[in-house]
Amino acid sequence: MLHKSRDFFSGWVFFLLMTLLICISCNRSSGDDPRVFRYNQPEGIGTLDPAFAKSQPVMWAVHQLYSTLVEIDTGLHIVPSLAKNWDVSADKLSYTFHLRDDVWFQDSPVFPEGKGRKLIASDVVYSFGRIIDRSVASPGAWIFNGRVDTLNPFIALDDSTFRINLLKPFHPILGILCMQYCSIIPHEAVEGYGLDFRRHPVGTGPFAFSAWEEGQALILIKNQRYFERDSTGARLPYLEAIKVTFLDSKSSEFLAFQHGRLDFVNDIDANFKDEILTRKGELKKDWQGRIVLQKHPYLNTEYLGIQVDSSGMGSALDPLKKRQVRQAINHAIDRRKMMLYLRNSIGTPAEFGFIPEGMPGFGDHPVRGYEFDPTKARNLLAAAGFPGGRGLPIIHLLTIPIYAELGAFVARQLEEVGIPVQVEAVQRGTLLEMISKGQAPFFRASWIADYPDAENYLSVFYGLNPAPPNYTHYKDLVFDSLYRAAVQEPVDSVRHQMYVRMDQRVMDNSPVIPLWYDMAIHLVKPGVEHFQPNAINLLELRKVKKQ
Repeated sequence: MLHKSRDFFSGWVFFLLMTLLICISCNRSSGDDPRVFRYNQPEGIGTLDPAFAKSQPVMWAVHQLYSTLVEIDTGLHIVPSLAKNWDVSADKLSYTFHLRDDVWFQDSPVFPEGKGRKLIASDVVYSFGRIIDRSVASPGAWIFNGRVDTLNPFIALDDSTFRINLLKPFHPILGILCMQYCSIIPHEAVEGYGLDFRRHPVGTGPFAFSAWEEGQALILIKNQRYFERDSTGARLPYLEAIKVTFLDSKSSEFLAFQHGRLDFVNDIDANFKDEILTRKGELKKDWQGRIVLQKHPYLNTEYLGIQVDSSGMGSALDPLKKRQVRQAINHAIDRRKMMLYLRNSIGTPAEFGFIPEGMPGFGDHPVRGYEFDPTKARNLLAAAGFPGGRGLPIIHLLTIPIYAELGAFVARQLEEVGIPVQVEAVQRGTLLEMISKGQAPFFRASWIADYPDAENYLSVFYGLNPAPPNYTHYKDLVFDSLYRAAVQEPVDSVRHQMYVRMDQRVMDNSPVIPLWYDMAIHLVKPGVEHFQPNAINLLELRKVKKQ
């Protein structure tokens, strides 16, 4: 393990780097510099270890520092990255990847003379093995558990050839390998830094770690040996550095953006969305020319979940266990009004299936969902034995404080058809724990795509899956049979039809009430070029330029 005395100098190193960044731009009135991209992460960053890249803040930072075998392009296609190409065995149980020979790990004290070495196939074996190592306790272990061969899951055939072996065919495996969990790391860094590897990342990505003062700022600098080039042969990235700040208030973040100290803001806080956006989601005149508004479909479904398993909290006599009551809730909510007044039209009313807009193959909305129809809602309640809502107990809707306004809107809508609702706001961690333990009969949640395959959304309802991801404890033997067949189906069109049938069964049984299909929204400083949103809302800075 590296000597801990190195940390004695970390504060001085950080101070010098911050001074350098300031001096670089000291002649500019805005304090800006076209070589440095600046963004804020109000939630903070807990780790830079890709084995723990569970949250968006960590994924964004890890994506700058590391690379994966394959990645997702702007069209949501899986394309080469560290792997030049790959072969799939006839039985679909083995995927063999042929690695690039021009990829080097970033310079680090963990290597002899501090010089990074070439990436080889055994690094992939080590990185993937670490994810499923129980002593590491990576939250990403689920991506391989039950899917890869238990004896020889990962094999380096030679320095440039890696193979992954599956227990049974699983079509979405390439999408899984795009996740930040699957970033490739050198064993020397983990062995050298030990538990401190979380703050001393060593990867092959477009940017390299420079300094991190937790709670203050994170500095990443251009990786001079990054393997990727643009169409003219120029080496990427164009930027010289990234500076991440940690202002914990969205109001402070927006103020810093207004004053030119940030290059973009992710999402718009509810406190000032009406100041910036019209009800139709466009920039108001006062802001036009001052900022650039980017909107793009984002693979995220916001929904209300209902625990449908009678073995959980509440008895089998709970009215939420009745499908007609759940369908009534679906018909009672005016999603279009909700989007207009609560979201300023950022997103699309979820009037179709659970699988969101933007998912490949689902642009034609093949699944029938629920439109606002209070008459149908009342008729369904009567058919369930609760005419006019008589006999219904108060239903408790659990949410987190930032969605309290949404909860109040839903409560008013349901009460209009006779369903009494009481909204309870709890902290995020508490709510997640309650949902996981089956202690939240009715709750607000969201599902963000881990990879661009509809299977990722349908896994939420697979009966053999625990919570997470099956937070509603949904069980349907027909659905489960279709799911098992779909993940092994090699023909895209056939698999797609299976996905449609599964999504339709979920909507008919209504363990969830989809509210809206989300949209990534960015406020961008004028002069930032080639900064494009994507459907998985991953921060992509390789080709960004600043004027």
